[in-house]
Amino acid sequence: MDKDFVGKMKESLLRLKQEIIDTLVSNNEDFRAIVEGLDPKDVADIASDDIDRKMLETIGSKDMKRMRLIDSALTRIEQGKYGSCMRCGKKIPKERLEAIPYALMCIECQSADERRNR
Repeated sequence: MDKDFVGKMKESLLRLKQEIIDTLVSNNEDFRAIVEGLDPKDVADIASDDIDRKMLETIGSKDMKRMRLIDSALTRIEQGKYGSCMRCGKKIPKERLEAIPYALMCIECQSADERRNR
C-alpha cells in the first residue's frame, strides 16, 4: 500500500473513532462527565485505555466492536500490515478499504466467513 493511501485511511479511522466518542458524549451524561475530566489529547485514546470501567460499560456492543476493529486497523497501520487480508494474506482492494477502512479480510474471505457462520 502506498503511504498516501494509508495516511488517508488512518485519518478516516481516527475520524470514525472520534464520531463514536462524540455520539457517546452527546447521548450519555456519565460518559460526558468522564470525557470532560480528560485532557483533549486523551479523548481519541479513550476506548483503548482502561482508565475507567464505567466509561466502557456505556459503549454499546455494536460501537464496541467497531471501536475494536478501528483500533486493530490502526495497529496494523503502525505495523505495516494494513491492507492485507488476515486470512489469506492477499491485498484488500482499495475500494473495499475506502468503504470499510477497518476491514480485516478481502471480499472472498469475508464472504466465505459469512456463509460459514449462517
